[in-house]
Amino acid sequence: MIHLYLAEDQGMLNTALTTILNLEPDITVVGSATDGQTALNEIRLKHPDIAILDIEMPKLSGLDVADQLKNDQSATKSLILTTFAQPAYFKRALAADVAGYLLKDSPSDDLVESIHKIMAGQIIYAPELVHGMYNASQNPLTKRELEVLSAAQNGASTVEIARIVSLSPGTVRNYMSAVLSKLGAHNRLEAINIAKKNKWL
Repeated sequence: MIHLYLAEDQGMLNTALTTILNLEPDITVVGSATDGQTALNEIRLKHPDIAILDIEMPKLSGLDVADQLKNDQSATKSLILTTFAQPAYFKRALAADVAGYLLKDSPSDDLVESIHKIMAGQIIYAPELVHGMYNASQNPLTKRELEVLSAAQNGASTVEIARIVSLSPGTVRNYMSAVLSKLGAHNRLEAINIAKKNKWL
């Protein structure tokens, strides 16, 4: 069972999302709040698998909550769900190591699918947030992600990449998933081309 916490300051949307998510057989919403401070306090007590966070809330924003959870080294993964596609918000979310950033106009099925992917170790970002955001001075990839992508340049398989960078194949897949999401790429080749174009590789 996947345990979710929902922080959304619009009461009607909070209730509707809770109802929709609780209809899923493997998901339960263990708590919700309409302000960021209450959300943070309860997340620290309840330790949900994923915290779904709106950005603009009273007391603390969803980004503030995500920052605090990162500082806490919490096992709870942060999923930003917002109406705001602003690059500044997205960059701050990246700095907070959020597991997902989705827009509220996405279908509810996309949210449920993203929750499952996040639980499988993937990172999910709305593609429209990613395209065209970065230049050569704003490399979104970590050193380890660059190592994995570099090892993939000559068409190496996941097992071969794992051997080159001394990681397990499963960990390599997770890193590659993060790379594709951060760059808005559909496959490894596209990610490599984006990285080379921006001189990150």
